[in-house]
Amino acid sequence: MTSSQSPQERLARLLSTAYGNHAAAECIPQELEPASAEEAYMVQQAFLRHGQAQIGGWKIGAKSAQGPIQGAPLPAQRIYPTTSVIERADYPVLGLELEIMFCFDIDFQPGAAPMPEREVMRHVGSMAASIELVSSRIAGWPDVPKLSQLADLQNHGALVSGEFVAYDAAFPFLNPAAHLTLNGKDLFKGSASNPAGDPRRLLGWLVNHCSTQGISLPAGTMITTGSYTGIHFPEEPGLVIGQIAGLPTIHFELA
Repeated sequence: MTSSQSPQERLARLLSTAYGNHAAAECIPQELEPASAEEAYMVQQAFLRHGQAQIGGWKIGAKSAQGPIQGAPLPAQRIYPTTSVIERADYPVLGLELEIMFCFDIDFQPGAAPMPEREVMRHVGSMAASIELVSSRIAGWPDVPKLSQLADLQNHGALVSGEFVAYDAAFPFLNPAAHLTLNGKDLFKGSASNPAGDPRRLLGWLVNHCSTQGISLPAGTMITTGSYTGIHFPEEPGLVIGQIAGLPTIHFELA
């Protein structure tokens, strides 16, 4: 690390090194904290470059139905199929969130003009349940500045993908029934909701965010859209099962 590097590059290297070591950085020097979302997004891209990681997916979300949208790229090497075994020790902290994800049926390339939402929605091809493993590379999380969390891939640890089915516009995205268990014990069961409201409203933002960042969004890229069950911190290893009514069940072993 040299003094000629920008604060964004220095922070990205710190976070990427912690990610590769399955560890948390002791602290982030105040001078490296992002001053804006734009700087945080610069750090995300540099994070992936330093780790030589390919983008395998995206996470997007919002804190309310009308609230601003944020997102982060997901390293391909930590996207797992259902039935995987995932080591708890690989994550300094670990939370579980049951979500819905989507794939587009065409490639979206960076363009000069914003993509209308109706055009984006015309190309939603498939959907599935997913479980995001929430984690952090920053000691003291969650008491960490929000922009630093955004730079740290918005607290992403890993993603477990369920089986995709054809997109159904009539699916009850506002309040599906959901069930999340660990070793047969309920973590969540009942009518679920996403803080962003209908998560499909996030998809147009992502296409245009990628365009302004000069990033291609290939067909089939997994896009997970925020928790329907809140976040749950497992206290033991074992079998995690997630069910959203109308979608194939998802499960994996937390070792």
